[in-house]
Amino acid sequence: MSASAVNGLMTKPSNYSPDDTLDRLEAALKERGFIIFARLDHAAAAQSLGLEMPRSTVLVFGNPRLGTPRFIQVPTLAIDLPLKALVWEDGNRKVWLSYNNSEWLKAIDGRHGAASPSAEVAARGDAALDAATDAATK
Repeated sequence: MSASAVNGLMTKPSNYSPDDTLDRLEAALKERGFIIFARLDHAAAAQSLGLEMPRSTVLVFGNPRLGTPRFIQVPTLAIDLPLKALVWEDGNRKVWLSYNNSEWLKAIDGRHGAASPSAEVAARGDAALDAATDAATK
């Protein structure tokens, strides 16, 4: 199955395990100047309570050089940012990677009354995320 996009949510199939996809994504993001803030392992949290679910881990990442000035100008943006990517398994144990693109970022800018980045900046951001997620999944 190929990548899909719905309302700014991009989803790509991965050729790798959840752990390998996460490690590859983290490395690809770091190569592009992003900082990794956290991994949120939903399946591990469920397991700690005796619940079972397929693998589902959110990688939180960003670039403080770009984000900090925006947070200073519009502090409420920090509820929706930094960026996140989700590596997850479906019921058939197929691994997927989902993340938000600039279409979603425009929507949250509107939610907070923030000015959206220019089309050129948005395109560069989309290209960087597309390349990093391709490196993680292909």
